[in-house]
Amino acid sequence: MTRRGERGRSAEVDSSAPALRLDGLRKVFGERIAVTGLDLTIEPGSFFGLVGPNGAGKTTALSMAVGLLRPDAGTSHVFGADVWQQAGRARELLGVLPDGLAMPEHLTGRELLTYLGRLRRLDRTTAALRTDELLDVMDLMDAQRTPIVDYSTGMRKKIGLATALLHAPKLLVLDEPFEAVDPVSAAGLKHILRRFVAGGGSVLLSSHVMALVEELCDTVAVMAGGDVVAAGPLHLVKGHGTLEDAFVELVGGTRAEGEVLPWLVS
Repeated sequence: MTRRGERGRSAEVDSSAPALRLDGLRKVFGERIAVTGLDLTIEPGSFFGLVGPNGAGKTTALSMAVGLLRPDAGTSHVFGADVWQQAGRARELLGVLPDGLAMPEHLTGRELLTYLGRLRRLDRTTAALRTDELLDVMDLMDAQRTPIVDYSTGMRKKIGLATALLHAPKLLVLDEPFEAVDPVSAAGLKHILRRFVAGGGSVLLSSHVMALVEELCDTVAVMAGGDVVAAGPLHLVKGHGTLEDAFVELVGGTRAEGEVLPWLVS
């Protein structure tokens, strides 16, 4: 276990434990059941994709999984550390990019990373070095002195991912990380995430873009109605078609075929 004095070191992990294990996660808002009793296991070294239609419960499930929202029932463990009972330990191992991440608007990109690095107990030299490297790899050097309030949506996604990587986590949990990111920046982010997994890290990525999940992920789960309706290796879940084909069939949707909105056709 990392001790307080061992600044800048990566957290050690229980190699026998899953990267993430969710058991019976449940959340109810009023009369609406958002997540019914979710069970999910993500193995170390996996690039795991979570997909589902709007309202499927993905963001609620991820928020409970990482400790941002307390579940009504169930548990979440990160490499064996209980997210709620061993919160400090779990946070050492986790890097999180939630959807709609709130950030200190009047800090610059450099100030934000430096500040969070010190909060993570990185020494000044390590915090400065990692800040430089992350700003460079995220193509944010030109905006390093710009306040976050003036960042575009894509720039916010990139600085958000930088904050998630800053402390060298073992598991990244990313909710729509490529939303509003331009193709050039997206290519760079994909390279970073692939290198992270190749180096022994694990990623849980939630996205509405099926092609993106199919391109990056080796394992996938499909959520609908607050629960997982299919999970496993990508090639088994998608079968002989595309992931989008399997997704539409699993969640009960239909493709627009035949004559639709005839008044649009002149």
